[in-house]
Amino acid sequence: MNEPVDSRAFLEVEHSLSGKRWQERLNPVERQTALAMAQQSGIPEVLTRVLAARGVGVGEAERFMAPSIRELMPDPSTITDMDAAAERIGQAVIRRERVAIFGDYDVDGAASSALFARYLAAYGVPYEIYIPDRITEGYGPNSDAIEELAKRGADLLVTVDCGATSHEALGRASEIGLDAVVLDHHQMGLETPPAVAVVNPNRQDDLSGLGQLCACGIVFMTLVAVQRLLRNQGRPPAINLLDMLDLTALATVCDVVPLTGLNRAFVAQGLKILRGQKNLGLLALSRVARLDGPMSPYHLGFLIGPRINAGGRIGDAALGSRLLTVEDAATAGEIAKQLDRLNQERQAIEAEMLAEAMAEAEVESGAGEGPSVIVTARENWHPGIVGLLASRLKERFHRPAFAVAFDPSGQGTGSGRSIPGVDLGYAVRQAVEVGLLVKGGGHAMAAGLTVKREKLGALRAFFDERLSETVASASDNKKLKIDAALTARGATLDLLELLEQAGPYGAGHSQPVFAFPNHLVKYARVVGRDHVSVSVQSSDGAALNGIAFRAAEEALGKALLEGQGRRVHFAGALNINYWQGQRRPQLRIIDAAIAR
Repeated sequence: MNEPVDSRAFLEVEHSLSGKRWQERLNPVERQTALAMAQQSGIPEVLTRVLAARGVGVGEAERFMAPSIRELMPDPSTITDMDAAAERIGQAVIRRERVAIFGDYDVDGAASSALFARYLAAYGVPYEIYIPDRITEGYGPNSDAIEELAKRGADLLVTVDCGATSHEALGRASEIGLDAVVLDHHQMGLETPPAVAVVNPNRQDDLSGLGQLCACGIVFMTLVAVQRLLRNQGRPPAINLLDMLDLTALATVCDVVPLTGLNRAFVAQGLKILRGQKNLGLLALSRVARLDGPMSPYHLGFLIGPRINAGGRIGDAALGSRLLTVEDAATAGEIAKQLDRLNQERQAIEAEMLAEAMAEAEVESGAGEGPSVIVTARENWHPGIVGLLASRLKERFHRPAFAVAFDPSGQGTGSGRSIPGVDLGYAVRQAVEVGLLVKGGGHAMAAGLTVKREKLGALRAFFDERLSETVASASDNKKLKIDAALTARGATLDLLELLEQAGPYGAGHSQPVFAFPNHLVKYARVVGRDHVSVSVQSSDGAALNGIAFRAAEEALGKALLEGQGRRVHFAGALNINYWQGQRRPQLRIIDAAIAR
């Protein structure tokens, strides 16, 4: 894996329309591995190239293409405090104590809350899900909410996707005699909050190596531990946990954690459950989102997830968890329609805010490279949308980005998104420690913060100073890695079905990128929200439809729209497009270069 890659640019593309150098993904050793794998297994070389480039060795292909949770999931007890958590939750199940589930308002929080709630319901344990209001309560447990939950009869508080840094709120729970168990995955300092157990593989003293799991993955492993404890006490399982992997798959994809190892198995097996349409809420949301074809990571990340998130961003934060736990089809349909409407409102608000954020970022960047971390801020922005702005800014400027919404008092709620190789959560925790932030936290790729207006300038300088070298290193020599070259005729449904065996693809396990050399642009037009639809043709006359998302105003999109009749090198990922009952290969265009 440490062998140097070929120094020549792929197809001699040194500077593409997106400003990238194309490079073969495989190094010489991986090319030899791919060839040997193809010869020994009979698997087509185009697939063995994809596997070898992702670290699969000769003789490992069959096992890799059938990821097993049984094989990939370690003993849950390897996570610090897991046994204590399982013991206390098991007591609540046996005694049928009332459990308060305190979750986050994003997809991971909603799915985690729903997974835990469904488990308790199977055993007849009374529960209540509490999702804080993003604007009035902020992220994580707060003392007022905990006191209210205790008054309503809670015997046990379980925080999911939050709580790891909630010292004050959980201290209050301890004062009033309410036991707490924390199930979280966000970065935290050396000190743990007062609780019966703090299960978080990103604890400083945790050696499980499971820090890449999302919160719902942690909840799933906790329930495995609880199920084992109950079984050892002679209590038969009331529910098959594997049947609830749909929720774990949803959260794993939407929280953009690496799809490697156990996470990949969660998604691969969860997709099978999702395609069986057992969850009434997800089925209803699939219908209002007008999903085409069987459920895929794309559907989860770009169609289902944003609608669940819409409730937490601009509406009722509890809608997502309600949707995922509902047992009545009519109610599920109503909640799904409400989330769909909220998502449309969110899109309109986002478009207006994005124009302002882009303008500010362009000024901040100036004529040169600009700061290593983009930080934009406004008083009139909706705090529920800032994470989306940060994501778009990161994509546009290829560096970490924050968007901050200030209230009239001068306190700002911000969200940041990072690029691979830059740990944003750690930088935010450092800013908290030096007094630049009221509070903040997160993980490597995403973080949240609260900042006073008078500290914003110092915060910008702090991020630029602390992260400039790391960002420069991560952004150095922008490259697009190519798995193999294909033609329009070679992009068949058979090939796509073959490539699916190496999936599911996502963060940390990237979808294969193929180059299509010297293809003719037959036509190009703008469709939907500034997407560019293209038909490309190979030299033998075969055609392939493609689409470049959100590219109409970018250099790539403009070149495609003006390039009818020209020959172009295309690069992109292949997927199956379902339309009016038919299946066709489609190219998702990532980049292009004018053929010389």
